[in-house]
Amino acid sequence: MSFFSKSSCLICLCLFLSATVFAQKPIAANQLSQQNHWVDSVFKKLNRHDRVAQLLMVRAHTNKGVAYEDSVAQVIQNEHIGGLVFFQGGPVRQATLTNRYQKLSRIPLLVAMDGEWGLGMRLDSTISFPYQMTLGAIKDNNLIYKMGQFVAKDFKRMGMQMNFAPDMDVNNNPNNPVIGFRSFGDSKINVAKKGIAYMQGMQSEGILTTAKHFPGHGDTDVDSHQDLPLLPFTKERLDTLEMYPFEEAIKAGITGIMVAHMNIPALDTTAHLPSTLSRPIVTGELKDRLGFKGLVVSDAMEMKGVTKYFPNSEADVMALNAGNDILELTENSVRAVAAIKKAIRKRVINKQEFFAKVKKVLAAKYLAGLNHPAEINLQNLYADLNAEPAKKFNQDLSDAAITLIKGNSEIARLNPLQKTALLAIGTDKITPFQTNLQPWFASNDVFLAPKTASAAELNLLLNQLKNYTQVIVGVFDTRARPYNKLDYKADLQNFTNQVTASAKSITTVFANPYTISAFSGMEKSYALIAGYQNSPEMQQSAVKVITKQMKPIGTLPVNINANFIFGMGIVSR
Repeated sequence: MSFFSKSSCLICLCLFLSATVFAQKPIAANQLSQQNHWVDSVFKKLNRHDRVAQLLMVRAHTNKGVAYEDSVAQVIQNEHIGGLVFFQGGPVRQATLTNRYQKLSRIPLLVAMDGEWGLGMRLDSTISFPYQMTLGAIKDNNLIYKMGQFVAKDFKRMGMQMNFAPDMDVNNNPNNPVIGFRSFGDSKINVAKKGIAYMQGMQSEGILTTAKHFPGHGDTDVDSHQDLPLLPFTKERLDTLEMYPFEEAIKAGITGIMVAHMNIPALDTTAHLPSTLSRPIVTGELKDRLGFKGLVVSDAMEMKGVTKYFPNSEADVMALNAGNDILELTENSVRAVAAIKKAIRKRVINKQEFFAKVKKVLAAKYLAGLNHPAEINLQNLYADLNAEPAKKFNQDLSDAAITLIKGNSEIARLNPLQKTALLAIGTDKITPFQTNLQPWFASNDVFLAPKTASAAELNLLLNQLKNYTQVIVGVFDTRARPYNKLDYKADLQNFTNQVTASAKSITTVFANPYTISAFSGMEKSYALIAGYQNSPEMQQSAVKVITKQMKPIGTLPVNINANFIFGMGIVSR
């Protein structure tokens, strides 16, 4: 159904052409408050229900079957919601559904995704750029900017306008269960600089960005998806540490900030109140004190960090009153719209503030070129999303991140003619790391120490390794996400300690760098390389370092223990 009458087609075409050109230019938060004829005209034609619905973004998947897809279509058609957040699925299926959903919507939908490391965070058959923890090891922030441009182009190719990234939490708690590898590290300055570079790269290509999770989710030991975390710190500590990256991003013109679900007594003493629902935090701190004028997005309203203490739609009303502009994934859109309409009618929600939110969302759509959306072209979609320049650049990022923590001269002394064992720990499959090393060592054998290995099998392997002059070890995390502790059983943990402590072992950890702290043997390793994650690109980077094809230039983005600290890395030989 077209929103515009036939008599306005010529005007719409002109606006579409100007918006299409404009969307290619860098965008910034201050543009969201500029006078805009398209925004005003659309706003005036919306009834109260549809104005409220513009502030809601609902969940969409392409891996849950036709019935689920149809149910989302019904919500779009009946409730006239403002946007979608896509989760798991495939690129062609998502593009097809996006085309379908946009045709059903009276006002073009704002389509978003959590793409912290690109489309691969949610979609199969697409490129996954390095995790932000890996990027934290890179010294050249121009590479992070360029990655933002690659990610933005992929988002635009998929018909999306908004990335819920970067994560700008300072991960100063190694036991954080939800942030960890998603953060650029534990230095607020490094987090700020890299987050801004990533943001600016995306915004330079016309994508709306969203720094998260304000005022900072990096030092928690509770996952807000499951419960309400408590941040017990002083206001001074929060101002100078947790909020620092967000403040810097605001100065740099970031278009959006996502507010976390955390209870923060230093900023709001209300018991069990999530920060998302706190006016002193969202309006007082973020908008008034820090001067943020962009889109304020709630973290998912379906999370237990909210629903545990504020069920039904009480939270939706409170979130808007607190200062949020967009409610992400409210539990029930019909109930939320009804509750918000009632709150406006009873003047619980200020009408002028509400109007300003709706216009800001419409302005974001205009900035992204959504005043007249183009249909996604499905032809060559897979090839466009897996282009060789992006793949090559992905390898460049890993090459720039890999970090030699110790053993510069030891690697230099590796002898390609000596008997060499190529060992992979934590996996039951021969790895690219091993196969790519084999041509470089004339006499080599490949070994595996899988997570299922028995104590007897591991002891036998230890004895076999004694027959080798050189042992090149890869420690692998085969899980979908590299958490701060490996899921090794005690026998494999002991085996890893013994092997890596050997005076003839060169060890590369293809896992979260925090995992190194659990292995005392690694500190004694002949050489130790931080690979940060288990990816083919990082394995190739490690091969390049070990075979002296490349000088490592990465530095640790976090403090692992007293011996391996932030900024450490041997960058010359």
